[in-house]
Amino acid sequence: MKNLHLEHPEDSILTGDLSVLNWFVTPGHLSLKMDGSPAVCWGINPTTHQFFVGTKAVFNKVKIKIAHSHEEIDSLYNGNVADILHLCFDHLPHTDAIYQGDWIGEGGDTEYTPNTITYQFPDIIDQKIIVAPHTVYTAENDLRDSSATSITSNLQSTSSCLFVQPDAYILFNADTFDVDEVCAFAKQMSTVCTFVSNKEVPKLKKQINDCIREQRPVEDDAFDCDSNLIRLWKLVKSIKEDCLFLCRNHGPAAYINGNRIDAEGYVMSNKFGMYKLVNREVFSHANFLNNNKK
Repeated sequence: MKNLHLEHPEDSILTGDLSVLNWFVTPGHLSLKMDGSPAVCWGINPTTHQFFVGTKAVFNKVKIKIAHSHEEIDSLYNGNVADILHLCFDHLPHTDAIYQGDWIGEGGDTEYTPNTITYQFPDIIDQKIIVAPHTVYTAENDLRDSSATSITSNLQSTSSCLFVQPDAYILFNADTFDVDEVCAFAKQMSTVCTFVSNKEVPKLKKQINDCIREQRPVEDDAFDCDSNLIRLWKLVKSIKEDCLFLCRNHGPAAYINGNRIDAEGYVMSNKFGMYKLVNREVFSHANFLNNNKK
């Protein structure tokens, strides 16, 4: 799939694209979503054939920020992001592939809070840097034309770089959740919905996110769209939450404001796409508040 922002399953149906309902019922690869910051990209630039580092700005269409040296890092980035990229340039292993991961921190401790979630590792991290890789890209000539897939095998850590990729799995079985039946009902329900256009989606998403941020219920008739569409949105969200309830991982202990949580969420990919499974009322709400403090 193209290099696109990971979508919540329920948000993906707003324009009438129901492929996520097939995604729910198709086996795929599940990975733990780590709450690192910033996003770090690295690998071999297919244009220059040189090793590079950067943020997601390496994929920009216009203001491209691909750093092949410490000098280029300083010319393209500043502040804490530049400091992190200098460490990444020195300690990430060189590879022919192109990867993206979340920055967790520098080694030497057991507890890290790179963004909203605090992670506690069982032992002190000896490596210089800690990164949680999650996406691999293919690009023949230019990073702007790259395609993304989730990483399905663990990257090899080195003496100076720890890659954090905890095992994740889902406990689907006939006794717990009949996802096929509920998705079939969602498809039937979609036949009475009036969907919105791509142009209208950002406004509708903002209204929904405002509800989550302010901890208000998402009411059927509170938006500038068909109330049946919001009912379908809530049904797909409930399918996602049932799936999320069955997800498990072997990652480090995770906390928000001192309260233990399972994880930020998960990412699953199959032939129908790659989506994130996140409890928006818990993590997204906390993330909104955390970003407002910055």
